[in-house]
Amino acid sequence: RFRMRFGRHRLAGENDDDSVLPLRRNGNTESEASCCYCDLKISMFNEPIFRLGRRFSGVLKIWFSIGLGFGVASLLLATVFLLLQFHPNPLSNRLAASLFGFSPSMRVSLSGIVYVFVSTVITVSVHELGHALAAASEGIQMEYIAVFVAAIFPGGLVAFDHDLLQSLPSFNALRVYCAGIWHNAVLCALCVFALFLLPLVLSPFYKHGESLVVVDVPSKSSLFGYLSPGDVIVSLDGIRVYNPSEWLELAAILDKQNSEKTSNASMYLRGSRRFHHGKGYCVPISLIEEGLEGKMVENQYVCPGGDLTPFLAMPCSNAAPKEVSVCLDAKDIVKLSKCGDGWVTTTSDTDVKSDCVCSQGESCLQAVQSPGVSWTEITYKRTSSQDCSRLGLDFNTTSSCVGKFVFVGDLIAMSNSVHLTAYQPRSLFIFFGRSFPDILERSLTCTFHVSLALVLLNSLPVYYLDGESILESSLESMTWLSQRKKKKALQVCLVGGSLLSLLAFFRMFLIG
Repeated sequence: RFRMRFGRHRLAGENDDDSVLPLRRNGNTESEASCCYCDLKISMFNEPIFRLGRRFSGVLKIWFSIGLGFGVASLLLATVFLLLQFHPNPLSNRLAASLFGFSPSMRVSLSGIVYVFVSTVITVSVHELGHALAAASEGIQMEYIAVFVAAIFPGGLVAFDHDLLQSLPSFNALRVYCAGIWHNAVLCALCVFALFLLPLVLSPFYKHGESLVVVDVPSKSSLFGYLSPGDVIVSLDGIRVYNPSEWLELAAILDKQNSEKTSNASMYLRGSRRFHHGKGYCVPISLIEEGLEGKMVENQYVCPGGDLTPFLAMPCSNAAPKEVSVCLDAKDIVKLSKCGDGWVTTTSDTDVKSDCVCSQGESCLQAVQSPGVSWTEITYKRTSSQDCSRLGLDFNTTSSCVGKFVFVGDLIAMSNSVHLTAYQPRSLFIFFGRSFPDILERSLTCTFHVSLALVLLNSLPVYYLDGESILESSLESMTWLSQRKKKKALQVCLVGGSLLSLLAFFRMFLIG
């Protein structure tokens, strides 16, 4: 977000007529347009906000004094964050992902752009309201609110009388300058609190954390055609999943396990669940004899056609003394009993043999996996009918409401390609629909990240953002420094901060 500074310039001692953005001394409220700048000015809220600020002046001054402390602390923390971006490890990417809600490599969907746009409107409005109320509590009425585009950067601002702002003591002016980021920080806290209470508020209509519900399957998703909105994902490779974070976590663990190809056991989440290496199925010998033999091409087994998968006998199986691949239909194989030590086992599992021993006339086979490709079983439940909706999580896998299929491919990409939620409607005919909790959750999450991003951006010691005015007023309050030293320190900090910010964001979003 690009913002006009308030233009105090006590340290600079210069005329502001050469500023990139127009300063507001004459009260002109007409919208402007040029090749590099255009805006839309709104003045209808001037009187109501000013009356509100004057009526609760005492309370607001205390409120924004707290914000002053937060603003100065944010200036220091933002500078530390800026320097951390040049740390020689992936720390910058993790910080960017946690702050902005996405990593540089992520693709933002069209719906995501809508969420970001709406969240930006809300957070910018809250930010400017903070400045307007803080100024009103000091007896300064805003001239207008403006929504603008400077070059290619959109933003918003509130305009005040320049001379009145200059006449304020440094402490009072700091309250005005810090009010915007203080309100954004409070908005972040409110979003977190709302997300925490959301399951409780929606509990009369939705169950939370008991199942993983499919909200949407984009046409470009690798799961398109296999899952439908409203389906409940029960397990991934036999492991129950209950919310989207567990789904992503488990997919990452399984992908890592497939890449490392080790037999070391590792634990995951709830209870006695263990990963091992070999995952096989007890395949009848008659079915093996009917299957086509796979061919070795460039050190990889391939099958004729695209519908069959190459299988090999497990190393511990005695039924196949030679390493010969057989091409079988994975959709039929996943319905058979499991064998091998690669499956997740719990105390209630009865259809998994922990070794390669199968019944007479069967052989333990496992699918051939190529590097970077996972062979993962997904179990789901249909909820499109009333009977299936009543079916609990402890179900019979032979039910017509339950299905399973095998995904072959990039597990990480697959896990991110489908839109899931931990909220499940208590009734098929609920008025709000299955998407309502997800819309609320995504809106609150996006608003949190955008608001937090505004806190960071406006705390940076760079030109034309709130950080410039906060830094200038902070230096002005340091009476032990001469005006010449204050001016020099301001110039060095702003030039250095602006250059470092450009380099850091270039590194995060273009290189990172």
